[in-house]
Amino acid sequence: MSEAVNKSDLKQSLEEIDIAASDPDNEAQEAKPPKRYLILTILSCFCPSHPINIVAFVFAMMALNSYNEGDADTGKKLGHIATLISIAAIIAGLIVIAIFCIVHFTTQQ
Repeated sequence: MSEAVNKSDLKQSLEEIDIAASDPDNEAQEAKPPKRYLILTILSCFCPSHPINIVAFVFAMMALNSYNEGDADTGKKLGHIATLISIAAIIAGLIVIAIFCIVHFTTQQ
């Protein structure tokens, strides 16, 4: 009789595992973390457009903190904003470097 009870308990526990495995909430919790563009924002800090670089770095850190707190959607949005600001900072830095080079080499005698 104990074998019959053990088999039914085993069957019930296996069904619970199957239900937990097919639960969409578990899949959402185990989803891959969003891309982190922290390296891009750090590299953009080497361009000479410092206020923009700092803002991009702050957004990247806010995205990382949001994801670590469990808010993946906000983390993705802030990460995307950090990426756009980093790209803008790199472009602005390249423009500043180009202007500096043009002025330097055209005014030298």
